[in-house]
Amino acid sequence: MSYIIDRRLNGKNKSTVNRQRFLRRYRTHIKRAVADAVGKRSITDIDRGESISIPSKDTNEPIFHHGAGGKRTVIHPGNKEFTTGDRIKRPPSGGGSGSGPGEASDKGEGMDDFVFQITQEEFLEFMFEDLELPNLVKKQLAGTDSFKLVHAGITSTGVPAKLNIVRSLRQAHARRIALSGGSRRKLKESKAELEALLQEEVSEQRNKKLAELEEQIVHLKSKIKRVPFLDDFDLRYNLHLKQPQPSSKAVMFCLMDVSGSMNQATKDIAKRFFILLYLFLKRNYDHIDVVFIRHHTSAKEVDEEEFFYSRETGGTIVSSALKMMQEVMADRYPVSDWNIYAAQASDGDNWNDDSPTCRDLLAKAIMPFVQYYSYVEITPRDHQALWREYEKVKLQYPDTFALEQIVGVEDIYPIFRELFQKKVS
Repeated sequence: MSYIIDRRLNGKNKSTVNRQRFLRRYRTHIKRAVADAVGKRSITDIDRGESISIPSKDTNEPIFHHGAGGKRTVIHPGNKEFTTGDRIKRPPSGGGSGSGPGEASDKGEGMDDFVFQITQEEFLEFMFEDLELPNLVKKQLAGTDSFKLVHAGITSTGVPAKLNIVRSLRQAHARRIALSGGSRRKLKESKAELEALLQEEVSEQRNKKLAELEEQIVHLKSKIKRVPFLDDFDLRYNLHLKQPQPSSKAVMFCLMDVSGSMNQATKDIAKRFFILLYLFLKRNYDHIDVVFIRHHTSAKEVDEEEFFYSRETGGTIVSSALKMMQEVMADRYPVSDWNIYAAQASDGDNWNDDSPTCRDLLAKAIMPFVQYYSYVEITPRDHQALWREYEKVKLQYPDTFALEQIVGVEDIYPIFRELFQKKVS
C-alpha cells in the first residue's frame, strides 16, 4: 500500500467555496459579533478583522439515519425523582462546561465555543451589507475610464484560451450528420437487404447479389469513416467585447462640529460615525468625492487626516459649515452633473440666533439640490433649538432629510445602518 502526503503550501484562496458556505451558515452570529465590535473599537482599528465565537450547540451537524420502521411496542420505566411539571436545576458552571466564569467542579463535561477569525475584507462585507446611498440618480456619466468584458456571442475565429468546447463539438456533430447522413441511411438499407438475402435459398444470382451488397457496405463504411470527427471548420470561440462602465458622479459632504461644547468622548463618537461612512463610501463606490468640513465659529475644508485627528476647537456657529457647503456646491459640484449627499454630526449646541439661520439655509439653499441629508445629534440630553429647527426641515423634506440621536458608542452602528439601509422598492 502506498501513501501520498501532499506537503504543498495552501493557496491564498484555498477552500474559498467551503469558507463562503460556512460564513453563510453562521451569518447571524457573525453579524451580531460585527455590530458588537464596532461599538468596542477605537477609531484607529475599526476596519480590521474580528474573532467570531459560535456556541458549540450551534455547530452540530445534522445526522441522517434509517428509522426503526414497522410496528413496535416499547415500555419505558418510570422514575422516582421527578414528576410531570417539575423544574430541573441547571448544572453548575465550570467543570468543563466551557461557559466562562464559574466555580471549580468535580462533575460535568462539555466543549468550548468554536472560535474563528474573519478577515478585514469579510468584516467590512458584513458591516456594510444591505447598505446604499439612497436616491442615487445617474445624472451624468463620468467618462469611460473603466471597462468590463462582456460575452458577445460565438465566433469562428479566436485564440485557444477562448475555445468553446461544447459549441465546437455540437458543430462537429452537425457536420458529420450532414455529410454522412445519406451514406448511413444507405448503409442501414444495405444491411437490411443483406440480412434478407441470407435467408433465401443458395443460388448463383443470390451469391452475385450478396457480393455486390458486401462490396457496397464496405464502400459506405469507408466513406463514413473518412468524415473527420473534428475539423478546423468546427471550432467555435467565445467572443468577448470591452463594454464601458459608466459611473454616477456623486459627492458626499461630511460636516462635523469640533467646538468647545463637544467633549472628547462626543468627538470620538462623531469620528467613529464618519469613519464608518468613509469606509462604506470607499468600499461601495469607485467614483465618489468626499468633502470634509470642520467647524466651530468658522468652517474650514480640510483633508481626511486633519478632519479626523486635528485638535482645533472654539465656539459654535453651525451655519458657517452650511454656508461653506453651499459655496463648494456652487463652485465645484453643479447640481445638473452631480448627485450630492451630506452627513452632519453635532452635539446640538449652537449660538442662540444661529439655529433659524441653519434652518433657512437647509430648506432654501441646500435641500432642493441634494439627494439625501442625514443629521446625527450626539447627546444624552434633551434636544435644543438646533434639533427643533431641523425637525421643521424634516417635515418639509420627509424623504430626503433624516435626523437621529446617538447617546453612546453602542448606538453608532444601528443608527448608521438605519440612515443608509437599502430601501426595498
